[in-house]
Amino acid sequence: MSADGESWRETARRRLIALGQTSVGERVLIAASALLLSILLGTVIVFVAGLLATCRDPVLTIGGSTLCYDPFYVFDRLFLGALGDPFAGGWSPLNPQFALTLRETTVLVFTGLSVALAFRAGIFNIGTQGQLVMGGLLSALTVLWAAPLVSGGLGAVLLVPLGILAGAVGGGAYGAIPGALKAYAEANEVITTIMLNFVAVLVARYLVTGPFNDPNSQANQTPPLPAAGQFPSVIFDPRTDFSILALLLALAFVAGVYYLLTATAFGYDLRTAGIQPAAAEYGGVDAARTVVSSLTLSGAIGGVGGAVYVMMILGTFQTGVPSYGFDGITVSILAGNNPVGVVFAALLFGVLKSGSTVVAFATNVPPQLVGVLRGLIILFVAMPEFFRLVGRRLAAGQDDPGTAAIGGEADD
Repeated sequence: MSADGESWRETARRRLIALGQTSVGERVLIAASALLLSILLGTVIVFVAGLLATCRDPVLTIGGSTLCYDPFYVFDRLFLGALGDPFAGGWSPLNPQFALTLRETTVLVFTGLSVALAFRAGIFNIGTQGQLVMGGLLSALTVLWAAPLVSGGLGAVLLVPLGILAGAVGGGAYGAIPGALKAYAEANEVITTIMLNFVAVLVARYLVTGPFNDPNSQANQTPPLPAAGQFPSVIFDPRTDFSILALLLALAFVAGVYYLLTATAFGYDLRTAGIQPAAAEYGGVDAARTVVSSLTLSGAIGGVGGAVYVMMILGTFQTGVPSYGFDGITVSILAGNNPVGVVFAALLFGVLKSGSTVVAFATNVPPQLVGVLRGLIILFVAMPEFFRLVGRRLAAGQDDPGTAAIGGEADD
């Protein structure tokens, strides 16, 4: 290889390492700049698409050419529409559209937190979707089993916590499988977690269409959960399928994981194993136990997300669970695997998901174009964090050439 090639590689390496050492404030500025750039590029795309499209009611005529889509209105609906038009008169934070945004955010906090915890241990958990499915299924079946055993106020007190616990057990047990395979059989966790996603979906489909099917419904679902086994709406309209209690539970998990990672010996071992596994082994960290424990805990958090999805949104378990687990991977990368950052990344995803429905109803923009805009925003905002994690890995590799860390962090 030429000297110029070597120089280019070293320059790129130094810049990645420098990016990995940016402060929280600098990362916020980078994310804000990336978001603005994605909106500007998205505006151009919508403008060009509006010129090329054919429509009966153009929003503007330019030199004989018609513009079918208003890019400014599209982004207005995408962001402000997701909040329920906060600048309109009579706005209330309890409006249904904002409830939808918070509903999506709540589940994504759990899945993003699940992925982030595993990533901090240096493990790629691509199986959060399967862990969410198994947690949601076990949660629904447990609540249905326990409901006849309790009644009245006792059911209202016990069923929801029991469902959450069942979701954690289901997701945790399912996460422990690839953890054990990696720790004791040296199986690649990327492959095992991906494959177990398919297994979870097929097992859930068999159980829901077979022995646990609701005979009174044409959908592939379990019987509906009793009201006592669902999250109470409290201050939001029950028709929004959102409970502020579920969001508070998600925030409590964020605080718990943050404390675990920053203030406990287990968290220290987990973070050390994620950044410098060879050094962690030398320091006495049980690598096999750390792998199994981190994937079990990661799966448990994903399973609780499944329980929240079942007990807050659906009120039953249905096949065809949305891809919250896969979205959680991007949420985690966007957050830099930081538990607190997961909240803001999940909120951005919630806004984009909710705002997309507003754009679909309020404009004539095709859903495919809306999907492009969402993907563009996510790509621009997430890529700096992805390269920052690569930079941290390169920096750790300078101290420990044998490291196999996957974007772990020590001080965030």
